Amino acid sequence: MKELSKLSQYVKAMRKKYGLTQEDLSAKSGVGLRFVRDLEQGKKTLRMDKVNDLLRLFGTELGVADISRNNNDEV
Repeated sequence: MKELSKLSQYVKAMRKKYGLTQEDLSAKSGVGLRFVRDLEQGKKTLRMDKVNDLLRLFGTELGVADISRNNNDEV
């Protein structure tokens, strides 16, 4: 079984918390049903703007986060 990302787990949990079906979430967020299904199933490549459209329903959004690097700080 594929391990789901934190994002996938979060969206599914919030959808269930508010008693929404995937179809409801799709309609309310303005993204396609296929997109909702792909997100909840942990698809690795998704459009960030669409993810944020969906997350705004829950008062959240994706953003940049610092991560520590093993080597040096050069890009």
